[in-house]
Amino acid sequence: MRWRRTLAVAASLAALPLAFVGYTLAANRPSARERAARMPGDAFIPRPMVAMTQAVTVDAPPDSVWPWLAQMGVGRAGWYSYDVIDNDGTPSADVVLGQFQHIAVGDVLPAGPGATDAFIVLAVDPPRDLVLGGPPDPIRGHRATWEFLLEPLAGARTRLIVRVRVAEHWLSGAAALDAGGIPAPRRLIERVYALMARLPKRVLIGFAGLGHRVMQNEQLRGVKTRAERRRA
Repeated sequence: MRWRRTLAVAASLAALPLAFVGYTLAANRPSARERAARMPGDAFIPRPMVAMTQAVTVDAPPDSVWPWLAQMGVGRAGWYSYDVIDNDGTPSADVVLGQFQHIAVGDVLPAGPGATDAFIVLAVDPPRDLVLGGPPDPIRGHRATWEFLLEPLAGARTRLIVRVRVAEHWLSGAAALDAGGIPAPRRLIERVYALMARLPKRVLIGFAGLGHRVMQNEQLRGVKTRAERRRA
């Protein structure tokens, strides 16, 4: 009997990672229409190596969701995801911060403390659309874009659709991290990128995609929770 209980416990523990991966891939899935639809930011990278779309319905109108997007960034309101990873350990804001509500093309929503080149506002159309990216490669163009599109729904609700598009030459940027492109001391997320850059291309893309979905799922939950709470 003891070996059966041990086997059952081992099987349960082995299933946990699979359950986590399954939840990550299933959460915040877009509809077929949303996944196939063109979004304004697609034009920055016409032929991406990877494109990932996620979406969530928020029980609040777009003009109640937009302020949470406008103030994103380290040193601002945070990213509403796992703060220990992407906000230098500082809790993301639970209130709308008026000083960060006016953003324009070229503004930086910092990815880390003191960052001056990521994430840059590439396009902004409040309260409908925000496209972020980094400085483009001078020859090959944009490496990646991160777009937040707000579609109004009946009943004063919003469909928040988020899409990441990654160009082939993004891999050269990941390799630069591994070669010391980020000054020491590195943040946790930068160390993760540096380690992933050592992986074969297909494995790297798989790990990066899963990691992005984990962080994006939490961010969507964070935005939804805040916007609905404020409305209530």
